[in-house]
Amino acid sequence: MFEVAERLRNIKVSASAAMTRKVRELRAQGVKIVGLSSGEPDFPTPPHAIEAAHKAALAGETKYPPQDGIKPLKEAIQRKFQRDNDLGYALEEIMVSNGSKQIMYDALMASVNPGDEVIIPAPGWISYADQATLAGARPVPVSCPENNHFKLRAVDLAAAITPKTKWVVLNFPNNPTGAVCSRAEMREIADVLLAHAHVFVMADDVYEHLTYDGFGFCTVAEVEPRLKERTLTVNGASKAYAMTGWRVGFAGGPRPMIAAMTNMQGQIGSGISTISQAAAVVALNGPQDLLKERAADYQKRRDEVVGLLRQAKGLTCHKPEGAFYVFPNMAGCIGKTTPGGAKIATDTDFVTALLEEKHVATVQGAAYGMSPYFRISYATDTASLREGCKRIQEFCAELK
Repeated sequence: MFEVAERLRNIKVSASAAMTRKVRELRAQGVKIVGLSSGEPDFPTPPHAIEAAHKAALAGETKYPPQDGIKPLKEAIQRKFQRDNDLGYALEEIMVSNGSKQIMYDALMASVNPGDEVIIPAPGWISYADQATLAGARPVPVSCPENNHFKLRAVDLAAAITPKTKWVVLNFPNNPTGAVCSRAEMREIADVLLAHAHVFVMADDVYEHLTYDGFGFCTVAEVEPRLKERTLTVNGASKAYAMTGWRVGFAGGPRPMIAAMTNMQGQIGSGISTISQAAAVVALNGPQDLLKERAADYQKRRDEVVGLLRQAKGLTCHKPEGAFYVFPNMAGCIGKTTPGGAKIATDTDFVTALLEEKHVATVQGAAYGMSPYFRISYATDTASLREGCKRIQEFCAELK
């Protein structure tokens, strides 16, 4: 009889992935679901990237690739880091992976030992803590409350660092809150990190091109160059270029770290699809105007969604500065009952009943380490967003 390994005993399927799967199942049954749970751009992949992939396939670029990425893509990533982040990396300091998620897994598996600690601002992306646990480390959440706009306070970070701390994860713009870290705020965080030379920094910058209202993006190794030699700067093609299914993530970091990560990746899946890499080369090297155009579209969606959610009885909604998520507080709905008889005691109860009774898919805040909230992705068409928010308004109004 099959038994699950101990390392997987405390690892649950991602709540957002589970909700996305549930949505697919219900849609297959003919239920009309408004899906606001998936962090996946609804824009198409740029045509020039698709054309490049097609040409690469026809040209026979279909053999095993180097484990750390093909040279043209690493050169494109090198230019991207210099162009967008003022960071200079040698090719040996860059690697490519199956999405930024595998980059981070490679890094943790290549570096942590039992007893090490990984500091994760909360709320934060679901996989940070699970990956740390799988690697044998202990995830250490640091609360980033709404009264600080869901941002990491330097004083809280300083209090969380111990001699066992191996990594600190930074994710701005943030999933699930959309919080953006200003240069001054990042400077304060960098000053804390400078005082702890044993700590490595994982900068997950995958939403870097999605900032609004004049908020600029900055990454920690750019703000404090002295941290560059212990910072892994993580990014990818998925969010910016709407290439989620192509699975192209990349990172720049210290040469010994990248070498160890490449070795780790060689034991998992080796190099990534040559066709995907060809598409990513052209996306990174090609016209970048679409990034600002799409960010402007997302900002309009954000404004409309926040406005509609603020009209929902029992909800409050902070306006985020980036990414494509809002993270409403549903505390005003706790203790109430739905027309279908469901008792709302937690944010998980809320999103479950919302799906079952109004057919709107969202994700509970508990999955990201903070209640009583829930996450909505506005990376979908405006008609669906309006319909979803209308159903949420109705759901909240009907609670007794």
